Amino acid sequence: MKKWTVRDVMTADVVAVPEDASYRTIVDVLADGRISAVPVVDPTGQVVGVVSEADLLYKVEFAGTAGGQRRIFPSRRRSPREKGAGRTARELMSTPVVTAGVDTSLPAAARLMTEKGVKRLPVVAPDGSLVGIVSRADVLKVHLRRDEELRRDVVDEVLRRTLWLEPFEVRVVVDGGVVTLDGHLDRRTLAELTVQLVGSVLGVVAVRDHLSYDLDDAELARSRWNRSHPFSATGPSA
Repeated sequence: MKKWTVRDVMTADVVAVPEDASYRTIVDVLADGRISAVPVVDPTGQVVGVVSEADLLYKVEFAGTAGGQRRIFPSRRRSPREKGAGRTARELMSTPVVTAGVDTSLPAAARLMTEKGVKRLPVVAPDGSLVGIVSRADVLKVHLRRDEELRRDVVDEVLRRTLWLEPFEVRVVVDGGVVTLDGHLDRRTLAELTVQLVGSVLGVVAVRDHLSYDLDDAELARSRWNRSHPFSATGPSA
């Protein structure tokens, strides 16, 4: 089956700013590009941080307040007030930056965004250089795939190439990303594996399982295990 990665959905024409970019320059970059954040790169092209609209708004929030001498601490997370006093990308950016590799799977990228609480991930090459950016909206693009495309993946990649099933053995209908499977297979484990693999196709919203089977080999396996382990309280999982 096709493994969808960040490379498939990322924006490759990514805008970045150097560490010494001014506050006004960053505002102009966001406005001109109609974007909500921009990566910050060092002279070697390595991503060192991200400046978002939220980082820039601190200057508006703390405008006119008595803050005393401006202090910047590059070795730790900066407070909102410190960011409000910042003048360059180096002083405004959020660090440490969370990145993804070009071959990171979409499920892994989605988990990373959720775990780290970020809306986007700069995408880096193996040498650490910036090659793109992927957002939550980009990851969700897989659910914009047409039903015909999803059905083709289910039939060709799952049924034929992975499970070696003929199309007449399992009928596949896709409507709004929901896949309905109808047919008769020889074993319960094969039917369950079919449902599992179809559900793993990116873009599939849900699977309706109408498959039947001849042999309940899962129950048979449990029965054999119990006969071999008569004093055990547990058996093999279904």
